[in-house]
Amino acid sequence: MKLIKKINFMEEKKYLKWYNKVGYGSGDIAGNVVYTLLAAFVMIYLTDIIGLNAGIVGTLIAISKIFDGISDVFFGAMIDKTKTKMGKARPWMLYGYFGCAVCLAAIFCIPVDMGSTAQYAWFFIAYTLLNAGFYTANNIAYSSLTALITKNNSERVQMGSIRFMFAFGTSMLIQAVTVGFVAKLGGGAAAWRTVAIIYAIIGVISNTVSVLSVRELSDEELSEGKKDDETQEKYNLIDAFKILVHNKYFLMICGAYLLMQLYSATLGMGIYFMKYVLGTDRLFGTFSWAINIPMIVGLLITPVLVTRLNGMYKLNIVGYVIGTAGRLGVVVAGYMGSIPLMLFFTAVAAFGMSPLQGDMNALIATTSEYTRLTTGKKVDGTMYSCTSFGTKVGGGLGTAIAGWMLAASGYVQNATTQPQSCVNMLYIMYLWLPMIFNVLITFILVNLKVEKANKELQSQ
Repeated sequence: MKLIKKINFMEEKKYLKWYNKVGYGSGDIAGNVVYTLLAAFVMIYLTDIIGLNAGIVGTLIAISKIFDGISDVFFGAMIDKTKTKMGKARPWMLYGYFGCAVCLAAIFCIPVDMGSTAQYAWFFIAYTLLNAGFYTANNIAYSSLTALITKNNSERVQMGSIRFMFAFGTSMLIQAVTVGFVAKLGGGAAAWRTVAIIYAIIGVISNTVSVLSVRELSDEELSEGKKDDETQEKYNLIDAFKILVHNKYFLMICGAYLLMQLYSATLGMGIYFMKYVLGTDRLFGTFSWAINIPMIVGLLITPVLVTRLNGMYKLNIVGYVIGTAGRLGVVVAGYMGSIPLMLFFTAVAAFGMSPLQGDMNALIATTSEYTRLTTGKKVDGTMYSCTSFGTKVGGGLGTAIAGWMLAASGYVQNATTQPQSCVNMLYIMYLWLPMIFNVLITFILVNLKVEKANKELQSQ
């Protein structure tokens, strides 16, 4: 029976060529230009270059995420209802990114001679327009394409893996070169502005290439040649939300997304740990290599492992057990003061966590299928928007919490050394919190048996 299931999984109809998959994946260059630059560097830019208070910045980010969360659901519903020659999602992905580029540059163009109140307002407006508007429209559309351009689960996993290879490759390069790039341009506000503009242009190009690399399947193709019945089309945003709330697997995925972004946000604050605990912020780039290279290797083998294991469940659990053990090793090595051991265990953790990064979109698509099997409704866009909500809230909340913790610890901007209270807080932020988040994610994955549930429903 297992052999038959495995053969069936491998013989699913194929919809994509290799260049479609690569083209789709390249779109995450654009997304990570925005995400990585903000997650890794916006706080230290605002505190150490512009001179703003970390606690106030954290509060503004948290408030902004409220608007971001509301807009996620709105754009998801809009994508579900969109009908154009380009499809449902591609128009939103294409046009939304031009606004992303402008707002990203604006965040790093805050005038240094402006009053502090005006500086806070400038940042808040640009940051909110970016995240609650343009980036949300672009990112939800991009994620939704996983369910709209193919029905093949293997292809979805491949797309996810390729996508995240581009994502982590971009993240690795930005984290590795940005500090040195800014320094080479002379440092200061002008250098940060130039770097942001260059990254924004790169994002526009990669996003456009990605949009033009794929086509969406028709409604008839998505429903296996049969038009959706009218009852399936008659739902509003509130109905869609009610449907998703009753999907326990969807709620688990939202929780996992939230924790994954909290994890990333705390790691993003590592530049403070490198600068004030390890002695140089240049190490931030070294640690980014230790994270992203193993992650890319893991993503390369994830599609093969998913096929051989006939699903994602066991792979994700084993991966996060390894990831949690790796982060525990980082904690021990950090207190030992051993940078080589910290780098080693960081790499182990990243490798273990890579399968979930590669198959998450496929997992969401599988969860969407569970919704269709149990309710007869297709709410792909709304589902991806709600998971995006977890991503945005988690990332924003993580950055906000980090800002509050820095402010509470007595952080002194651009000081040669920080007070011991601040150093202690940096240990908590960079060493302990990521490990705790991994433990919680592992618990969720143990209970995320959506593939098994779908097979049981399909057999009825």
